[in-house]
Amino acid sequence: MLQPKRTKYRKAQKGRIHGTASTGNTLNFGTFGLKATTAGRITARQIEACRRAITRHIKRTGRVWIRVFPDVPVSSKPTEVRMGKGKGSPEFWMCRIKPGRIMFELGGVPTGLAHEALARGAAKLAVQTRIVSRTEGN
Repeated sequence: MLQPKRTKYRKAQKGRIHGTASTGNTLNFGTFGLKATTAGRITARQIEACRRAITRHIKRTGRVWIRVFPDVPVSSKPTEVRMGKGKGSPEFWMCRIKPGRIMFELGGVPTGLAHEALARGAAKLAVQTRIVSRTEGN
C-alpha cells in the first residue's frame, strides 16, 4: 500500500475539507479519468482496492495512473482505553479529496471497457465520482 517514506511530523490533525480542487482537476496522462464530485477522505487501502479492480478488469492492457497519494496519518487509540493520556499512535494513511479532483486515469483501452473498469473502481471509494474523458471536455 501507499505511504510516505518519511514525514516532517508523526501525527496530524483531522482538519476540514473546504472548496473545490484547483490542481489535479484535468486529465493529464490518460484518455479516461475518475473525478470526485464530493469531498472526503480516501485511505491507502481504498486506493489499492480501486487500482486492483481497474487493473483486473482491463486484464492489464493499457495503463493506469494514480493521481492521489495518502500522505496524512490517521491516529486512533486502542479500544476500551479511558479518556486522556495523549493522542493515539498513527494507524493508517489517507488523503483529503476535494470535489473536482481526478483520482485515477486510464489510457490505451476501448471506451466501453474503460467505463466499466472505472465504475468498478469507483465502487471501492468513499466519495462520489463520475467518469470523464478527453472527448467530452473534462
